[in-house]
Amino acid sequence: MDPYHAPILSKSTSLVVALANQKGGVGKSTTAINLAAALAFQKQRILLIDLDPQGNTTSGLGIDRNAIELSTYDVLLKESELADAIEGTSVRNLYVLPATIDLAGAEIELVSMFSRETRLQTAIAEIDGEYDVVLIDCPPSLGLLTVNALAAADEVMIPIQCEYYALEGLSQLLRNVQLVTSNLNPHLKVGGVVLTMYDGRTKLSKEVAQQVRDHFGEVAYRTVIPRSVRLSEAPSFGEPIEAYDAMSRGAIAYRHLGKEFRERHGLVEEE
Repeated sequence: MDPYHAPILSKSTSLVVALANQKGGVGKSTTAINLAAALAFQKQRILLIDLDPQGNTTSGLGIDRNAIELSTYDVLLKESELADAIEGTSVRNLYVLPATIDLAGAEIELVSMFSRETRLQTAIAEIDGEYDVVLIDCPPSLGLLTVNALAAADEVMIPIQCEYYALEGLSQLLRNVQLVTSNLNPHLKVGGVVLTMYDGRTKLSKEVAQQVRDHFGEVAYRTVIPRSVRLSEAPSFGEPIEAYDAMSRGAIAYRHLGKEFRERHGLVEEE
């Protein structure tokens, strides 16, 4: 649990945001880690749920996956209490529900289970209000794990890389969002699109950014995340970019994204 202070119940319910894109390598886990950390540094109480069997979010926050006793797998499949599996991190106000490789077989095991699409929703409801924001890092697929995240979320945040074929396959994700909205979670919406791996020196990045803004309008965040060596290095040290190199371009960008996120959702920075 939290190495700094005991859990405090909030008066308001938590905002739940799923970070999803079925394409890999778009900066999804990087955004999950660093947006969560930016919000935590801005005095929001954050829970980051790692729903990706690769566990990059877990290791990127310095948690040894071999030492994990309870994980997302146990919460989804063995019905362990979510609160019992949460771990503190080196960042004050930032907590994580870690993932292990056990999660890789979860989609097959979930198929025969009762309420298979809403097990994460049920688990999150038990800790509703304890965190200002719950961020869910989805796997790069549109299977049952991602459906669980969408069923539990208030909104979806879609990281899109400024590369060729950036919007390829995105229509399928949007169709899945619509299906979940129609059948499981009527409150779900696409709440934000974040441009990642942006290189202002290239014509391609500018063209992709304009294409995304033309398509999504105000849903696209103003802040863009630059392509950055420091951002790539930080996970190997088990730290978010804000802790690893607070003056880097990546850290500055995620601080701006955190502030823009708070402004959109009316989250007030605590004294």
